[in-house]
This record gives sequence, C-alpha cells and structure tokens, in this order.
Amino acid sequence: CPQVVDVNGDTHPDIIVANTRGDSIGIFYNSDNGTFISWTTFSTGKGSEPNSISVVDVNDDNKPDLIVGNLKTSNVGVLLNAGNGKFLNQTIYSTGLNSRPESVFVADINCDSKPDIIVANFNEQNIGIFLNFGNGTFQPQITYPTGDHTQPWFVVVGDVNDDSKPDIIFSDKTNHEIIILQNY
Repeated sequence: CPQVVDVNGDTHPDIIVANTRGDSIGIFYNSDNGTFISWTTFSTGKGSEPNSISVVDVNDDNKPDLIVGNLKTSNVGVLLNAGNGKFLNQTIYSTGLNSRPESVFVADINCDSKPDIIVANFNEQNIGIFLNFGNGTFQPQITYPTGDHTQPWFVVVGDVNDDSKPDIIFSDKTNHEIIILQNY
C-alpha cells in the first residue's frame, strides 16, 4: 500500500511506494499546491523486490523513517531519514531463508514506547517481530508460528480486546481467514 507522509519536513504530505520491479522505494514529493513535482528512488538492493512499506519515526529524531519488506531477499530494510527528504542506505534484518516477507507493520508491540517491526513471513508460516533498541536499530527477529498450512499475508496491529496491549492481526491467504494473536 502506498503511504502518505511528509518525509522532507515541508508540511506537505508526500507519497511513498514500494517499487517492486525497480528494487527501490519511490517518493513523490508534494509541492505547496498539491502537485507532485519530483520522483526520487532509494535502492533496496538488486533482486530485493520490495513489497510493503511503513513510514514511522523509529529512532526518535522526529523524522519519519522507511521500513520495507523485501520479498525476494527475505529481509526487512530500515532506511533512516537523514533530513530534507534524504535517507541513509538501508540496514538489513533477516527474516529467514526464503521467508518471503509479504507485509510489514510498525507498532510498539511490547509497550516500551519504542516502535517495533512486525512482519508476515509467508513461506515460514510465522509472524516475526523485531524489537527496537530505541536508536533505529533492532534486535534479531523473534518468531511466532501461525500454524501448519498457513500463509501469513497482511499484518496489522491493534488492541482488539481492550486490555491496553497491542494485538497482532493477520490474514491467512491459504485458509482465507483473519487470525488474531493476542498480546498477554
């Protein structure tokens, strides 16, 4: 899904997309009158095929960063915002050999006020979580099995049982179900 966030600090929302065939993240920068004047890409690596993207400040510098699920290279890339619409080269976090991360979502899953990365690992039949150290770097992936014959496709986070803890909700492509992993 495209994201709409002001990434260059000019108060105008920009459009950010995962450019799957171009192995990059593309940003359409918004001018002050609602037209998009330029297109800039940031590489996610040769053959990576980025499939999903989240735009969230993960290093607490008040600038939105780019988090991308790289389908073919089985990793999550984090591109920290350097300011003025520029991003540092991605830091890669493995999601497992041939895991095929279909979807990424960023939320504070462990309630420590730091945004964590949640990923739907299609081929591994699991949900992966990368806990944030708070400086834009992440711990190695912790995985939660989703069950035999499942294929996690799209993941989101929300408090579905009103216990003030974020729960993980994902769609299972194989069984055409929505599954909830409750946070305890």
